[in-house]
Amino acid sequence: MVTREQVLEGLAKVVFSGATENIVEAGLVRNIQIFGEEVEVDVDSPQPTLHVKKKLEVDILKALHEHIHPKLKVKVRTHVVEQPEKPKANEIKGNRIPGVENIIAIASGKGGVGKSTLTANLAVTLAEMGFKVGLVDADIYGPSMPIMFDVPNVKPVAVEVNGKSMMQPVESYGVKLLSIGFFAGTDQAVVWRGPMASKALNQLIWDAHWGELDFLLIDLPPGTGDIHLSVVQAVPLTGAVVVSTPQTIALADARKGVGMFRVPNINVPVLGIVENMAYFTPEELPENKYYIFGREGARNLAQTLEVPFLGEIPLIQSIREAGDVGRPAVLQGNTLAAEAFREVCRNMVEQCVARNENLPPTEAVRITTMAGCSAVKAK
Repeated sequence: MVTREQVLEGLAKVVFSGATENIVEAGLVRNIQIFGEEVEVDVDSPQPTLHVKKKLEVDILKALHEHIHPKLKVKVRTHVVEQPEKPKANEIKGNRIPGVENIIAIASGKGGVGKSTLTANLAVTLAEMGFKVGLVDADIYGPSMPIMFDVPNVKPVAVEVNGKSMMQPVESYGVKLLSIGFFAGTDQAVVWRGPMASKALNQLIWDAHWGELDFLLIDLPPGTGDIHLSVVQAVPLTGAVVVSTPQTIALADARKGVGMFRVPNINVPVLGIVENMAYFTPEELPENKYYIFGREGARNLAQTLEVPFLGEIPLIQSIREAGDVGRPAVLQGNTLAAEAFREVCRNMVEQCVARNENLPPTEAVRITTMAGCSAVKAK
């Protein structure tokens, strides 16, 4: 007759792959049943893969046949043990701004790629679609939004909210706007170290009375520095949009920009990449395209990094002129430039919807058709 002690002695010769203890010492033997010359063994397998479970079964059969009898009838049942989840890296997440549903950072690895121009036009486009929109000019050292929104000499006023004095954002073209440019003179350079700049940014975000917003866009400075980390620490970003021009040197920096948001303890979804100055179209030859800075570089980068490509913005003189006079190009009607910005905006909102659909049930989203576009509001 086969005894339980004999079975345990045989099983003690089996060591699970990668372990130091045998399966008996490791507590993987769940149950042993003996019916005359037939033995049934239930064991736990820490790994779910088929080949690992099969090897465990074979090792048990071999051990029992060698230790007890070569013709012993053995039946092995393996059960997969759920492993405890590894602790996630400590994510840097800020607190939610009351009344603000989605916060999107517009970033670029390199300066001069048109990030602020894109941000201004996206904000106005969202407002035209019927969304409630706010914009924070986080480029502390080179603020440009007061000029782009034609409010260079306007100063935010103080309002009292629940007994606390707060800044009332300046409103232009339906967009609520705050920028360090409102507080510094036109010729005054902002010469601050990182902590001072970060503190100023936090004041722009948290000491403002934003009210109810569907979207708050944050125009980040170029690079991956203190301001970027401060934004991530200050607010829970819904996602980020990275802007680049097609040439190789800009793409190298854009790649770093995407990489920054993908750092484990930052972990901000990249909603997509936008290619600015994609091609030049002269006003007198609207059908012609001249690829001055290269062709489809940002599109290819998006494919390589497996992030959505949100669209391309042509290099058109009127876009620059519109920014200089403080009237974003999207306000010019159904021009080529305006339609390009609208297409990018629609794609960005679609990606925002898709991103929010992956949130836990308690943060489920409601998608409302508004002016031909999907609006995202948390329940």
